[in-house]
Amino acid sequence: MPEDKGWKSPYLLLTVTMLLWGSSFASSKSVVAQLPHSVAALLRFGGGAVALLAAVAVFGKPAATPAAARGARRRAALAGVLGVFAYNGFFFWGLSLAPSLDAGIVIPVLSPVLTSALLLVTGRERASGRRLAGLALGLAGAAVFFFGAGGSTHGGTTRLSGDLLYLLSAVCWAAYTLIGPRVLAGIDPLRAMTYATCAGAVLLGALAAPDLGEVHWNGVPAGLWLNVAFLAIGPAAVANLLYYRGVGTVGPASASLMMFMVPVVNTVCAMVFLGESFGGLQALGALVLLSGAVLAVTRGRVPARPRARTAPTAGKKPSEL
Repeated sequence: MPEDKGWKSPYLLLTVTMLLWGSSFASSKSVVAQLPHSVAALLRFGGGAVALLAAVAVFGKPAATPAAARGARRRAALAGVLGVFAYNGFFFWGLSLAPSLDAGIVIPVLSPVLTSALLLVTGRERASGRRLAGLALGLAGAAVFFFGAGGSTHGGTTRLSGDLLYLLSAVCWAAYTLIGPRVLAGIDPLRAMTYATCAGAVLLGALAAPDLGEVHWNGVPAGLWLNVAFLAIGPAAVANLLYYRGVGTVGPASASLMMFMVPVVNTVCAMVFLGESFGGLQALGALVLLSGAVLAVTRGRVPARPRARTAPTAGKKPSEL
């Protein structure tokens, strides 16, 4: 089957996904600037859960049996505790202390480094010289980055605390990445994401409950609501739909390389729209970290493009989201 062209190109879909994800850090920071961080997390992922439920109603594949559906919901909900609740609890807390510029470097760049390290430690993958060099380079870059956050004129103890919370978010995402394939095996990815997001949103609601009374809801500006709507519909719902479609065509290896667009997009958004900046030491650490992450993920090779799919046999349809 020939590869889709034009607006259906998988690389275009993945590019739009990375633009949405990259812009979400600065957008989330602007919400945290006006609302308690726990409430901001609830609004984003509560709205995201609603948007994903609507997407499931339109695009989702039904489970094979009611028993399978119950098992899928239970497993995905458990994964959501780590990948949605814990990850975003630390992330939005970090946004209340440190610039979104740091989040866009620490989380998307350090997560694959931590994932690779955990795979090696648990024996699920073999070590290679290039991968070990990438991990060492990435961890060294992270150390320089955090040192710069705490000690430079652009940093301080508050910024360092926020960056360490971003680090915890990256740890949660790396662990979620490792358990995801086993926990969510056999589940439509869209439904899995929806169940996980709904479970995480419920827990984020419990976390935000004490802060909800502090918000003067009548005074919340319309621009803030538009920003929340963008975060819920764009990065939380539409981006995931496009991502799964793109990965299904080009494969996870090529898709993982495109993830490195996220810190670039975030850096532009944070500097242009929020006026955030790096110190020289942090910038150096970010470059070293990014270089190490690319080396650890690719092992010095460019992923091969998947072969064109053969035409489906009669009576069968290609898998779709």
